[in-house]
Amino acid sequence: MIRILPAIDMIDGQCVRLTKGDYATKKVYGDDPLEMAKQFEGCGVDQIHVVDLDGAKEQYPKHLNQIERIKSHTSLKIEFGGGIKTKQALEDCDQAGVDQFIIGSLAVKSPEIVCGWLADFEPDRFVLGADVQDGFIAINGWQEKSEMSLNAFISLYHKQGASYFLCTDINKDGMLQGSSKDLYQSLLVDFPAIKLIASGGVSSMAEVKELEAMGCDGAIIGKAIYEGRIEMEEFREFVGGKEKEEGRWK
Repeated sequence: MIRILPAIDMIDGQCVRLTKGDYATKKVYGDDPLEMAKQFEGCGVDQIHVVDLDGAKEQYPKHLNQIERIKSHTSLKIEFGGGIKTKQALEDCDQAGVDQFIIGSLAVKSPEIVCGWLADFEPDRFVLGADVQDGFIAINGWQEKSEMSLNAFISLYHKQGASYFLCTDINKDGMLQGSSKDLYQSLLVDFPAIKLIASGGVSSMAEVKELEAMGCDGAIIGKAIYEGRIEMEEFREFVGGKEKEEGRWK
């Protein structure tokens, strides 16, 4: 069964969502990431996707205290990204309780460093993130474009033992117009052994079922939940979660 990973993006300690990675489009959905995480846990998920947008900008994680809070008060596993550029940052994330490290920009700019980390840690603790815009991988919080192709990126790290890959189409992100299913289908044909996590534009549980049918390992859902495009009861039913008291999502 496909894994559902609800998204919590953080700026200034608040839960926010952006559109197409543009910080100027920030919309706040909550003041406490822990409370948001508890609501997701109450729906039956066992893992969340957390992005430190301040860390992505400032090149070092800024909200590991929130990770510690979530790990202390829930049983959720956390895949975390945003500012993991050095071995010290990686170790700080590990100490804070991060279960999987999302590595994006650094994996494009300094593959020798990331390949070394794959050897030092278990490869399955890494999610290699490729944020794609107009055919190129974007880096540094989606603020710059690289010249690396998506297939070259996956091929490089899959050969180094990585299994988990996260692909976000920036042009789809936050638009609620559907994800890049054609892109994901193509990747799964080219790399059938990877565990591909779909991200960007997922707007319905019916679409999640389509992603599952094509072989995606996981789907990240953010704005569709926060904006009510996916009803909480529908979400809860899909992941087999327990009941939540009414009104807490508002």
